Amino acid sequence: MLDYVKNPLRSHGAGAHRQAFGLDAARAVLAFHQSWPGYAATPAVSLSALSAHLGLGAVTVKDESGRFGLHAFKSLGGTYGLGRHLTRAWGLPDSAAYPALRDRAALEPPVTFVTATDGNHGVGISWAARTLGQRARVFMPAGSTPARVRAVEAAGGTVTVTDLPYDETVVLAAESAVRAGHVLAQDTVWGDRREMPLAIMQGYLTLAAEMFVEGREVSLPRPSHVILQAGVGSFAAAIMAFLAERFRADPPVFVVVEPTEAACFYASARRGDGRLVSTPGPFATVMAGLSCGVGNPLAWDILKELTDVFVRVDDPVSARGMRILGHPLAGDPRVVAGESGAVGLGLVSVVMEEGPDGNLRAALGLDAASRILVVNTEGATDPLRYRQIVWDGRFPWEP
Repeated sequence: MLDYVKNPLRSHGAGAHRQAFGLDAARAVLAFHQSWPGYAATPAVSLSALSAHLGLGAVTVKDESGRFGLHAFKSLGGTYGLGRHLTRAWGLPDSAAYPALRDRAALEPPVTFVTATDGNHGVGISWAARTLGQRARVFMPAGSTPARVRAVEAAGGTVTVTDLPYDETVVLAAESAVRAGHVLAQDTVWGDRREMPLAIMQGYLTLAAEMFVEGREVSLPRPSHVILQAGVGSFAAAIMAFLAERFRADPPVFVVVEPTEAACFYASARRGDGRLVSTPGPFATVMAGLSCGVGNPLAWDILKELTDVFVRVDDPVSARGMRILGHPLAGDPRVVAGESGAVGLGLVSVVMEEGPDGNLRAALGLDAASRILVVNTEGATDPLRYRQIVWDGRFPWEP
């Protein structure tokens, strides 16, 4: 059900990520998002009954299921990535916020942004583009569910569903953008194009700033362990880099979790020579947002330095997390978590039920004093699949 590797490359050293993902950067990104219509901080939910049941000190879930009404955290990266591109293209000050971008957009011809997505990223890019008066063309891989396609279209994107797996769809989208003279808005590096993926990664800092920047309405204590899911790795790397800087004197234990088949960072850590390796697809996993075999090199530069343990898990671990969050113990709030959003909590529950002598539990040093932070990165973005897993207890391809 799960397998793990301790990171032989871990250094917790002073990497170049500190300036790009430090406190100053987080404050700037947060201020940018606060200027957008519909902005509201998402909740950090305490699961006290669950933590007592599992024998932990605390379990906190940062719940992104309500972000901008789009049910996933990806809009943070889309808005900031597109905003930074337009700011530079139009010669606006670096501090330009949404009102300045909106006003300038009325005077400029629209830009077409191109991206590939399993769903949530495409929704975020499309919504950001439409809100700023721009256009979005979105490529989606073979097997994309009708619900995910409709969500991108409803957010304003023009969708092309390919007959290719995700990683090859990324290549197709990038080549299409180059041919048409459009702007590639991908959360991973393509060729020497690093500005957009870096900005998208920085956009995720708002999620962390809402919890850990001093002066916010809610400021959480330092977590002892942070569990972060990875697809191309951009989200995990951004949050990890911020927390490593925020708690530089005593950083949390960082865990990266991936689907068993699509586990390129796990495979790279196991290889142990510092190279980022790819895992071949297509992948049969319900965790569509994590179904990536080619990681972001910018993310790997951070993950290989800061991650303590890489874990790969089968789909039942995610399904368990969905059910626990959707049907909580008495006194705990309900959290609606999609397949990619629930995997961190599912992993925590499985590891703690190994007992005190469990290998991964011992490797992570989990005990009654541990304060766990996980992030629910999406709600029920595919309602049919959510019901199949949570109501029927089966996966979509099962009879």
